[in-house]
Amino acid sequence: MPETSDPAAAPRRRLLVIHNPVAGARRARRLGAALELLEQRHGAAVTLWATGGRGDAEAMARAVAPGAFDAVVAAGGDGTINEVVNGLGARGGGETTIPLGIVPLGTANVLAHELGLPLDAAGVARVLAEGRALPVHLGVANGRAFAMMAGAGLDARVVEGVDTRLKRLIGKGAYAVETLARIAAGGGGPYRVAVDGAEPAEVASVIVAKGHFYGGRFVCAPEARLTDPRLHVCLFPRAGRGNALRYLWGVTAGRLPHFPDYRILPARRVVIDGPAEEPVQGDGDVIARLPVEIALAPWVLPVLAR
Repeated sequence: MPETSDPAAAPRRRLLVIHNPVAGARRARRLGAALELLEQRHGAAVTLWATGGRGDAEAMARAVAPGAFDAVVAAGGDGTINEVVNGLGARGGGETTIPLGIVPLGTANVLAHELGLPLDAAGVARVLAEGRALPVHLGVANGRAFAMMAGAGLDARVVEGVDTRLKRLIGKGAYAVETLARIAAGGGGPYRVAVDGAEPAEVASVIVAKGHFYGGRFVCAPEARLTDPRLHVCLFPRAGRGNALRYLWGVTAGRLPHFPDYRILPARRVVIDGPAEEPVQGDGDVIARLPVEIALAPWVLPVLAR
């Protein structure tokens, strides 16, 4: 007999679900199944708000009345989740910060993978109804919060240039196509990276990590953890197409941390300079332009996890 939760055994959670409907039929069905389980099996009170365009998820999270909900749930891809993170952050930190819940419906789902969240409807519903609040230390790039990583260089140019229609058709493959196109085109950089006030180092690309996963389940910063109040600065020093391909192979093959020229520096504050107005990506979306100052957020975000 399947194990079920007893709604009377725990307080009835009031959940606001902010949903990006541009997700496709299959993902919409998964969300619908999770919401049905939340209400019928776990006894949660669910309110659903659908976004209509860019910026809506952030505005909705910011506008939540104090005490109205026990958690604000982002249902969508990494961009939607980042908007909700920023909306909650704009409300201010402290003990009254509303926890974030996640229904991962995106292409990469980097934050969900980092947290070890289930992707199936039953598992998602269980975490939202019963999960503990994990204290997550965020990064901030020019005032814009990110949970997993921010970067300048090749990955930021890929994020800015990826074809959204191709992304909907082939998922992660669209990033591979754009990465190879950007490597073939060359250009970008160099970037000067100053860590905690030290003399700047010149690099071909840089990723500032808060979590250890990158682009799904690839690893750039093995020691980085969301609960650790440190940034991990990943430096790719050598320029050129050959080195870009070598670093790309290192990431996908799990060998990058073993490259002798690749460096990871712990930090609390990072300043990145380079070609003016080049993009800075955060959690898979463009969140700033160079030059950028990246630091730890002055508040901690509770996130529902197992």
